[in-house]
Amino acid sequence: MTDKKAMVIFGATGDLALKMTFPSLYFLDKEGHLPPEMVILGVARAQNTDASFAEEIQKAVKQAAKADYSDESFAHFAQRLRYCDGDVTQPAPYAKIAEQLKDTEILLFYMSTSPDFFGVIAQHLRENGLIQPQSRIAIEKPIGHDLASSRLIEASLSQAFPEERIHRVDHYLGKDTVQNLIALRFANMLFEPLWNKDSIEHVQITVAETVGVERRWSYYDSYGALRDVVQNHMLQLLCLVAMEPPANLDADSVRDEKVKVLKSLRPIGAAEVERETVRGQYRKGYTESGAVPGYSEEAGGGNSDTETFVALAAHIDNWRWAGVPFFLRTGKRLPTRTTQIVVQFKPVPHSIFHQSENVPNRLIIRLQPQEEIALEIMNKTPELEAVRLKPVALDLNLTDAFRTARRRIAYERLIFDALKGSTFLFVRRDEVEAAWRWIDRIVDGWKARDMSCLPYTAGTWGPSSAFALTERQGYSWIE
Repeated sequence: MTDKKAMVIFGATGDLALKMTFPSLYFLDKEGHLPPEMVILGVARAQNTDASFAEEIQKAVKQAAKADYSDESFAHFAQRLRYCDGDVTQPAPYAKIAEQLKDTEILLFYMSTSPDFFGVIAQHLRENGLIQPQSRIAIEKPIGHDLASSRLIEASLSQAFPEERIHRVDHYLGKDTVQNLIALRFANMLFEPLWNKDSIEHVQITVAETVGVERRWSYYDSYGALRDVVQNHMLQLLCLVAMEPPANLDADSVRDEKVKVLKSLRPIGAAEVERETVRGQYRKGYTESGAVPGYSEEAGGGNSDTETFVALAAHIDNWRWAGVPFFLRTGKRLPTRTTQIVVQFKPVPHSIFHQSENVPNRLIIRLQPQEEIALEIMNKTPELEAVRLKPVALDLNLTDAFRTARRRIAYERLIFDALKGSTFLFVRRDEVEAAWRWIDRIVDGWKARDMSCLPYTAGTWGPSSAFALTERQGYSWIE
């Protein structure tokens, strides 16, 4: 077998590739994790030479790597870079790819394109004989717009690649803190015996962004927050929090348990959407950066009803979680940028202290802006005259704990594993379909109830109905 190897990136001049894919590859190369003879071939519509393409990548890598950038390291990385222009919906670029990668072992085709192109690219790769026995394909979620479109894309992919060589990328799964959820639960006796309906009152998952849709408006308007974030990232987080212990760390053992969670989600349809979900869309307001326009204004006007905020109450109908609500919310133009999971434990069965001071224990797992895990426990305050309690956090700041290690881009781990052929951090087809099936019921319910978006001012925590969603069950959102 030839020593020459290659990775092919479609959509190589797009935002995702420039901000995430190429900086991740730069760091993998810098640390010696890429095969020595591997070339990286970028494919896109824009006309470029190898040299001008390398210059564009250099600017993106400098911006992403900041103090970790060096000209010497990039010069080594740039020797790997090649470019091929063309319309990927037409046959011509594939003949160019075949010529450029003649006598080369192609390890990975990476799709940094719209999901609309996944199927047609896979078909052209197959028809042009570019798929080799070891070749794998990585595609970005969300896959499709709903269950039906997802199945069409998957059908095209499965004609070209077997399931074990399809890597469905959810970049949240590349984050160390997300992977640490498995370690936290199953490597610590402290938590697993309490990780159930007997000890946990409710769970909150928040993915909040301060930015608007900006240049992604045309894409975002056809997806919205429910399809773009809930179906994609938030259901993965929910699965990792709620799944049963896998038999081992084999990829399919873990994914089997995640599928069980998705299949146990109580359907939310037309009869439930008004009680269990909230849709919102931001209007003009103020953030830390000053005055910002509303969603429709960012698009240059119009009356789009696409949601930029979603809150919902999910229920998992199984023995472990019966009666425990999982509150999910995500939105754009919110007050702070944060991704966190809050596990709220039940109060002690009988308190000998003043009730107003006895706050139940709370486990907070933050993914961004900093990666940390905090367990809030009750502690006596240092006073002489009375016994007063205050919650104090046992705080594991992962940035501080591993301060000598560089904080990796999530895509580094995902690309590294895809090149090796590991599927542990990737999503299986039945996971995708189970998630879409649950999401589609919500979308259909919104349509059946003619449930329009409620306005919220940019810089706030969404419509007031989002607070009523938790308060109806006696809880409040934890900021």
